This record gives sequence, structure tokens and C-alpha cells, in this order.
Amino acid sequence: MHKYRMNRLFSSAGKCLDVAIDHGFFNEAAFLSGIEDMHKAIKTIVDARPDAIQLTVGQAHILQSLPGKDKPALVLRTDIANCYGTKLPDYIYSRMIERPVEQALRFDAACVVVNLLQLPDQPALHEQCVENICRIKPECERYGMPLMVEPLVMKPNSEKGGYMVDGDLAKILPLVRQAAELGADIIKADPCDDVEDYHKVIEVAGRPVLPRGGGRAPEAEILRRTHDLIRQGAQGIVYGRNIIQHENPAGMTQALMAILHEDADVSSAMEILRGRGGQ
Repeated sequence: MHKYRMNRLFSSAGKCLDVAIDHGFFNEAAFLSGIEDMHKAIKTIVDARPDAIQLTVGQAHILQSLPGKDKPALVLRTDIANCYGTKLPDYIYSRMIERPVEQALRFDAACVVVNLLQLPDQPALHEQCVENICRIKPECERYGMPLMVEPLVMKPNSEKGGYMVDGDLAKILPLVRQAAELGADIIKADPCDDVEDYHKVIEVAGRPVLPRGGGRAPEAEILRRTHDLIRQGAQGIVYGRNIIQHENPAGMTQALMAILHEDADVSSAMEILRGRGGQ
């Protein structure tokens, strides 16, 4: 069953665009931009035909209730964390939903995703994430559910303030390897500061790696970075805000899909995005 579900996520060439629309899980007002109306947001992305959509237990029914057999695969978010604000709370946690794989099966999910967070001076948070992964992995094996682990290295909040990626390759590599050692089938990792070094992340992972989009960035930068990451060996991407908060989320989805599945260059992808403007 594991292979069957992986086949629903990845194309025959082994590529996947997973659009993350799970940000409402994290209790941050800024994360709601572009997804205030979830029915509209999900329909817009579904119509653009990505490979997968990442949702929570409270919103997955919107996707799975849509008729027809051609909709994107569901990736189910299984954990909630409170470390994304501009000021960290006194108590930081990462809490997994109850019976995560059972809930994923009920929603006909193709994959589950869980965090592996590393914040400066927050070892207890990292330990909670390790415990979450150790808890869910045997259930994934039992039911043939692919496990996506999201190893995220973050900068101190005092330095930037809120949910800032640390692109230091020396920190990313060991955390990605830990995710692999804990049993990840797919790894969702941040780009490093120099994208030309991302092949080292691919090598140390030893399984499909889907880079994250992270915070908002200019569209040309996103397309260029995506193109470079695929050339480095990434087997896809998991983007959220850089799609759903774009003025043309459907066009951005199709531009990214062209890079992944049609080997489009950046200028061609930009033309796809501009050609859909206003739709």
C-alpha cells in the first residue's frame, strides 16, 4: 500500500507539487491571508491541477468531497506547533493529533506530514517532535501510509522575529539526516543559503526531497529558485504562501507545474504566469 500511495503523489517521472493550505492550524492571523475562504482557496488550487494539496483534519473534507477522480492527492498535516509568532510564548509545544494515521485513512490521504523542528535553545520542542515521529512511524508502516517529515531549522526570534528560516547548510544537513534515520519516506526541507549546494541535502537524505517555499518572495525569485532546486536533484516542492497569497494562485501553480513536469525554463514559466493574469 505504501508504494500505491506514493504513486498517487508522484508523477511517473517522480515529481510532485504539493500545495500547502494547512496554515490555519497554527493560530497566527498573518497565516490566514489568501485562505480566509477555504472552499474558494481549495477550489482555485484544485482547478490548477497540482499533484497534491496539504490540509488539516478540519478542512480535508472540502477536497475529498469534490466529485470526480482527477483531484489532487491529499497530504494530511498531523501536528500543531505554536512557535511561528513574532514573539515566542512562555511554553512552546508541538502536539500531534490523536490517531493520526487512522484519521488519514478515513480521509483517503496519500501521505501524512509531521514536523521536526529545531529552534535555538529549545531542546524540549525538538524532543517533542522526535517523540511525535517515533509514535507515528509504526502506524505508518502498519497501514502502508507514506510519512513526510519536515526538518526545519529556524533562526532566533530575537534576530528576525517570527518563523525565519536558517539556511545554514551545516545545520540543515544533520537535521535532514535525522529525519531520514527516524524513518521519513519523503523529506520536506528548506533551501540552503546557496541553492547550488542543495545536492548535498539530496545526498544526505537518500530519499525524495521536496523543498519548502517558506515566506513570501518575489515571483521571479520563486520560479528561479524552483528551477535551480530541481536541477540540484529535488523531486518536487511544497509551497504554500508563495502560491495561495499570490494575486494569481492558479497561474503560479501552473507555472511551477511546468517547471516540474515539463522541464520549462524560468522565462517560459513566467510567461505561463503572465498569460493567466486576471483569470
